[in-house]
Amino acid sequence: MSETTKPLQVLVYSDDVNTRQQVILALGRRPHPDLPELEYVEVATEPVVIQNMDSGRMDLVILDGEAVPAGGMGIAKQLKDEIYQCPPVIVLTGRPQDAWLATWSRAEAAVPHPIDPIQLAETVIALLRARVPATA
Repeated sequence: MSETTKPLQVLVYSDDVNTRQQVILALGRRPHPDLPELEYVEVATEPVVIQNMDSGRMDLVILDGEAVPAGGMGIAKQLKDEIYQCPPVIVLTGRPQDAWLATWSRAEAAVPHPIDPIQLAETVIALLRARVPATA
């Protein structure tokens, strides 16, 4: 595989397996033909998020703001504060009105629960297009 066709690594964090599955099903393997395929790293705890982020292999991070005990917004802020050139972060908020909290966390985008597959895919595509050259 050439560098341009290498799959993109997407970390999906939630303590709820159903939330992680909703994100993965909404995006699929390739949300847009101009982008490489996505490979998902499912994570249920904050320490494993940090461990994966420290590896430097992630291209996008999707964090559940409603996760317990560590919410995605606090983790997003920590990642943005501590990781040089942190990849883009999307926070899943409890409601659309919570988008301002995602701004505090320094996440690039917020998508509310319940997850709208079209809104999530559009958000992911926009963030990855800015980061990855088109493969076509």
